[in-house]
Amino acid sequence: MRQPPGGSGYHELQIHGHLDDHWSTWFDGMVLVRGDDGTTSLRGLVADQAALHGLLARVRDLGPALIPVEVIDVPD
Repeated sequence: MRQPPGGSGYHELQIHGHLDDHWSTWFDGMVLVRGDDGTTSLRGLVADQAALHGLLARVRDLGPALIPVEVIDVPD
C-alpha cells in the first residue's frame, strides 16, 4: 500500500555519492544502498512529515546533491 507523499510510510531518498554504513545512524536508521552509478539510496520508514523534513535537512547539511525523494511500497 502506498502512502501519500510527505506523510508516514516508507521513503527513498537518493543522493549523489557513496556514503559508508556508519551514516545510517545519523539518518535515523535508514538503510543505505550504494548504486553502481555512484549514488546512495536511503530507504526506510519515515514517521511523519516533520521526520521527512529532518532527513532532508541532514542531506542539506551533509552537502550532496539530492536526486529524487519517493514514497515506496512497504517491504515484505
